[in-house]
Amino acid sequence: MADNCFGLTDIGKVRDNNEDAFIAQSTTSGFVIACVIDGVGGYTGGEVATAIAREEIIKRLNNAGDNFILNMVESFRQANKSIYNRKQQEKELDSMACVCTLAIVDVERNQFYYAHVGDTRLYLLRDGSLVKISKDQSFVGFLEDSGRLSESDAMNHPKRNEINKALGFDNQVDTDDTYIETGQSPFLPGDMLLLCSDGLSDLVDKSKITSIITQNTSLQEKASKLIAAANNNGGKDNITVVLVQNNKEPQRLGATMPASVIKKKDSLTEKELPVNQPQNLVTNTSVVSAQSKKGNGLTIVLALLCILLLASSVWLYIQWQSKGKIANTAVGTVVKKQRNATELKLQQAIDSVKSDTLVLSDTAYAQPIIISDTLHVNKDTLYIKGNLVLKCDSGYNGPALALASTCKSMVLEGLRFQDFNTAIHLNNNEFYLRKVQFINCFQPIQNVYTFDNNKLITSAFPYITYRADSVTNTTIKPDGTR
Repeated sequence: MADNCFGLTDIGKVRDNNEDAFIAQSTTSGFVIACVIDGVGGYTGGEVATAIAREEIIKRLNNAGDNFILNMVESFRQANKSIYNRKQQEKELDSMACVCTLAIVDVERNQFYYAHVGDTRLYLLRDGSLVKISKDQSFVGFLEDSGRLSESDAMNHPKRNEINKALGFDNQVDTDDTYIETGQSPFLPGDMLLLCSDGLSDLVDKSKITSIITQNTSLQEKASKLIAAANNNGGKDNITVVLVQNNKEPQRLGATMPASVIKKKDSLTEKELPVNQPQNLVTNTSVVSAQSKKGNGLTIVLALLCILLLASSVWLYIQWQSKGKIANTAVGTVVKKQRNATELKLQQAIDSVKSDTLVLSDTAYAQPIIISDTLHVNKDTLYIKGNLVLKCDSGYNGPALALASTCKSMVLEGLRFQDFNTAIHLNNNEFYLRKVQFINCFQPIQNVYTFDNNKLITSAFPYITYRADSVTNTTIKPDGTR
């Protein structure tokens, strides 16, 4: 087991057997494989499913190349196939399956990649803050991730363990590109990953987990304390944790001397003369002075020429502008401002995401994104999570984000919209906000409803429930009352 990763599993206080498994090891290529697998399907079946999945993942990834996402997806598909085939051969195992969260960590390049199916979890700890990366693929998990259930309510929900996806259920994993949640993110010096089964996350809340893994102790001690905390709260399920740490020293940039000072210093060093030869210093000064006087006349001539050139350029520009305005007025031409690189990058990320989750990293979008044209969402279902600011470009009056009518469900988390006339444009879509902020936006959300022409319509419009820092629960009903 590598020094920067550690895994531990425990049977808990209620179960008679342990259906969990984990991987915490380095590959021959120097990458770290971290994985937590939780079995489903009874006393025997769960253990068999997790063992099959663990074997297939190690077999596929131990000597894999650099295409991490593809290799992880293929390992999941092979595990799904092997579990499904085994179920067909042995009827007593016909209900077995497993859920799995897998990460490949490239500590050298400060990156990690992940694949996920089910309700095991992946967290990232950075600067003392714990962020949940994976999504629970369950009804209760969706309610929690979209902000409709609090963490404590989700932990105690009667349908908490009913999952929508698992390895071994069927062959949908081979045909549905969104079945497996995948992604990648920076893994900076000092960062830590936590992978765990629901035996931990169902019994220990995020604040308690954070307090344990931020202690100045070894990974082994942190893992032991996490399992002890789950057992102290009842130990109702098997408990498994894997920790991976980027233990490189954070880079500290020194102060940089201004370029003018460096240039002056270098120049002085090159021309530095011995103290016992003062006559050379006088001679050099005289030469420089003479050259300076000679150069002053040339400088004046060049300055006059530049002034004449500038005046003629201004005159030509004014003439061109007046002609251009007349031409544009006659033809009705509208000059559209070109989108900036970061804005295009964000639109491409929305268009190209293969899963139903798009995690926008802090490092890729560190500065506010200036929006000069609408960002369009045409996905069936999409969850966008990120800590970034979308700011309206001067002169732009359109929405920052627009959902196509074909978009069935959309969740936004952590985004801030600033200075828009309309921040988000909807087409009667299912839409959820979580920790989203509107700053100086005249109309935060505009919803357009489309009805059949010339037909009698009977419809009820839903009221809105939201939470703010100073408001616990506010409900706006169709009649405008609260």
